[in-house]
Amino acid sequence: MQDSGSDSYGVAAGELKQFIERIERLEEEKKEVAEQIKEVMAEAKGRGYDTKVIRKVVALRKRDADDIAEEEAVLEMYKAALGMA
Repeated sequence: MQDSGSDSYGVAAGELKQFIERIERLEEEKKEVAEQIKEVMAEAKGRGYDTKVIRKVVALRKRDADDIAEEEAVLEMYKAALGMA
C-alpha cells in the first residue's frame, strides 16, 4: 500500500519541475531576444540613429496616447513655470 501523501507530493513535484523547466526555457528565449534587440540597436546606431531616442520612441508607442498628452502638458506647464519654455 502506497502512502497517498507521497503520491500527491510526487505529482506536485513533477508539475513543479515542469513549471521550472518552462520558465528556464522562456528565460533563455528572453536572453536571445534581448541579444537580437541589441544587434538591431547597434545596426541603427551604425546608420547614424540616436539609440537613446529610439528607446524612448519604442516606450512611447507602448503607452496610451491620452497618458502621453497629459504628461506632455504637465511637462510644458512645469517648463513654463521655470522659464524654460
